[in-house]
Amino acid sequence: MTLTIPGFAHTRLPGADGVELAAAVGGTGSPVVLLHGFPQTHLMWRHVAERLADEHTVICPDLRGYGASGKPAATCPDVYSKRTMAADIVDLAAALGHERFALVGHDRGALVAFRAGLDHPETVTHLGILDVVPTLDMWNVLHGVPAAVGYHLFLMAQPPGLPEVLIANSADAFFGSFLDAWAGDAAALPEDVRAAYLWASAEAVPSIVADYRASAGIDVTHDQADLDAGSQLAMPVTVVQQDWGAQLGYDAAAVWKAWAPDLDHRLTRAGHFMAEEAPDEIATAIRDLLAR
Repeated sequence: MTLTIPGFAHTRLPGADGVELAAAVGGTGSPVVLLHGFPQTHLMWRHVAERLADEHTVICPDLRGYGASGKPAATCPDVYSKRTMAADIVDLAAALGHERFALVGHDRGALVAFRAGLDHPETVTHLGILDVVPTLDMWNVLHGVPAAVGYHLFLMAQPPGLPEVLIANSADAFFGSFLDAWAGDAAALPEDVRAAYLWASAEAVPSIVADYRASAGIDVTHDQADLDAGSQLAMPVTVVQQDWGAQLGYDAAAVWKAWAPDLDHRLTRAGHFMAEEAPDEIATAIRDLLAR
């Protein structure tokens, strides 16, 4: 059950190591790549993409391991590291003729975008982040009872086997629980869209778990190496997020400022699925970012 963005062309292009990525592409102008989060596909960008397409070439891929993109077996930690997934996006954009592009990510896609910004500063011109902190910081701020909101991070960090079985045996209940709990406005996820997300996620349990498992291992190693080296994001960065700092007891803007000297940090009243709940707000934030 595949839905895509109305009016956009659907294509398949090679990412890193020959893994094929599915992508919806539309509009004309300077390129903007939009990366989806969990438990979703590129479809989450449908409203924002349509708003940006008059001024930009908008590229919305499914991340490796998600949606209609390739789902290689996690034979080693690198397969689903954010470094590899970032290289996917650079290769996909190059295949479309774009050596430089703006990049915006939500949730898991934002972690890929963050890594792309650090690893490919000559390629990523502007960076937008929706509703995360970097992987290393994420683990550092999850403490005590409030950290229960992120129970899935701990579940999917476990060794291969049990998480995949537990999730596959209750896929709709598991993935649907996040669509229910994280949406500030359930109407933003109509039944056909919700069904598409659930179907795509149920088809991708091993690769989704591998993506999350990487964030409890190799992604932390990569982030720590950059922190130790004093690496920072060289491009303008806009972060839009819910007020997680107040909920979990940390200064979210300060966390991001340490990585992004040129930072515009914004809080939103929308729920986690803000690109669908508040597309005008998110499209405006992206336009403001691109104008910097």
